[in-house]
Amino acid sequence: MSQSTLDEDELFGEAANEVREDVEASLEAASETLPDADAIWNVEADNTLGALNALRSALDTGDAEDALRDAKKWYTMGERADAFEDADDLEAEIERVGDAIEEIEDAKEQVGDLTSTIPGLKNTLEDIQTENESADADDAATEEADADDAEEAEAAD
Repeated sequence: MSQSTLDEDELFGEAANEVREDVEASLEAASETLPDADAIWNVEADNTLGALNALRSALDTGDAEDALRDAKKWYTMGERADAFEDADDLEAEIERVGDAIEEIEDAKEQVGDLTSTIPGLKNTLEDIQTENESADADDAATEEADADDAEEAEAAD
């Protein structure tokens, strides 16, 4: 082998290591940007709507998608250049982080749906309760009037 080929192989090996390090660094950045498990489990709020808003805020993935995109970009480049001897761990980690981001985004959307539904539900229930209380008050007034009428009829006899 000529010196030129040896130098090129050495340079390619260094480049492959740098690409792997870039993928790993981007995956680490994506993982670190994901919400903390305690932040989505423990929220402080005075009511349901406050809890939902706090949860939705806690479900922010920040720059995780951008970091994952960088990891995928460098991984794809390394794969196409056949620079990795064994990249199964990188591929699995990319998939794991991608699945986590997708799950978080789905949860955030569901929380958003609940956040917009709960106030309307509260108003509906309040209206029903107000109508029931009004009907109960009307029934009580009717019963009282009937009792008064019965007492007057008895007194007239």
